[in-house]
Amino acid sequence: MAPVTLRSAKPEDGERIRALLTSNGLPTSDLASSGTQFVVATHGGEVIGAGGLQHFHAAALLRSVAVESTERGLGIGSLIVRELERRAGAAGVVELVLLTETAAPFFAHLGYGKIDRQQVPESVQASEEFRVLCPPSATCMVKSLAPRSGT
Repeated sequence: MAPVTLRSAKPEDGERIRALLTSNGLPTSDLASSGTQFVVATHGGEVIGAGGLQHFHAAALLRSVAVESTERGLGIGSLIVRELERRAGAAGVVELVLLTETAAPFFAHLGYGKIDRQQVPESVQASEEFRVLCPPSATCMVKSLAPRSGT
């Protein structure tokens, strides 16, 4: 089996990303307007997973993490999230926020904790993802990327 490769999404990946998100029940209506930067996981040249970052200065929204149903359980989602975290940290992001209706245990395993939606930065709350696309019942989670100071 060929290894899974992570790379920045290219414009020609757009249709495949949209199809992957749609098949996983994730919102796509604001993909063109949100400025979300995607990373894709490929296997044998085919896109089998994706995840995105929508930047808001020192915070970013981790969104649209999806893996092809036949490829789940192999750690690909975790690889995508860790790459997005690495990229966010390199860009100066100190806090990643996400909303999920179904994947809270997955993200908790990766170090994300539940937070009240009203506690996230206002710039993130103003996003279409928060205002319209994800229902109030979605679990809001956060992870700090700030370096920990020694005591």
